[in-house]
Amino acid sequence: MSKTQTQLNPAPRYKRVLLKISGEALMGNREYGLDPDMVAQIARDVGAVRALGIDVCLVVGGGNIFRGVSVAAAGMERASADYMGMLATVINALALQNALEQIQVDTRVQTAIPMDTVAEPYIRRRAERHMEKGRVVIFAAGTGNPYFTTDTAAALRASEMGCDVLLKGTKVDGVYDADPEKNPDAKRYERLGYMRVLTDDLGVMDHAAISLARENQIPILVFSIYRPGAFAEVLSGNGCYTLVKDED
Repeated sequence: MSKTQTQLNPAPRYKRVLLKISGEALMGNREYGLDPDMVAQIARDVGAVRALGIDVCLVVGGGNIFRGVSVAAAGMERASADYMGMLATVINALALQNALEQIQVDTRVQTAIPMDTVAEPYIRRRAERHMEKGRVVIFAAGTGNPYFTTDTAAALRASEMGCDVLLKGTKVDGVYDADPEKNPDAKRYERLGYMRVLTDDLGVMDHAAISLARENQIPILVFSIYRPGAFAEVLSGNGCYTLVKDED
């Protein structure tokens, strides 16, 4: 474990990747909603990876607008709260689509809850075709079912799309043994096995998402989405991140 940059060369050649972006990442330094500058930065980073010839798809959360679990804990019926959270992810997806198209990146939004006026319904083969044509596909509304997080939706879509890796963009540059914002001595893991993440409850993603990635042998890269250019950098095997995969 080290705070130095991770070097895991030779870097694998990824042909298709899925980036999971939390709703909180879209807030930037705000307390609520969308930070246009942060949305634009993420769009530029996605565009830079797409320019490398890598197929890119995204799953976006909605916690910057509405967090179903928190509201359910406050007394709202869980399924209704989760559906409201799914609608929040659609707002974020449309914001990302707009930012990507402003830099001439062809984009499609597909939603797990049909809403044909604003986006396509999720159809796996259509999504694959979009990526084959060089379009970035944004998957919104989670899995379309309550009680499942957008982390689980990311692992599910990565499996369905045949992605080589699932990336989770967070506020910190990997997985630590303690909260690095509270403990300056926290150490970053460079590699972790799926079972270590599950048994130690490290909070990389929820257990359903980790288990699904493990079952389908999809590595998970955890990195900081806040640092411009980090998305392309970690795909080359450089920069700071944590790699989660089966132990060699």
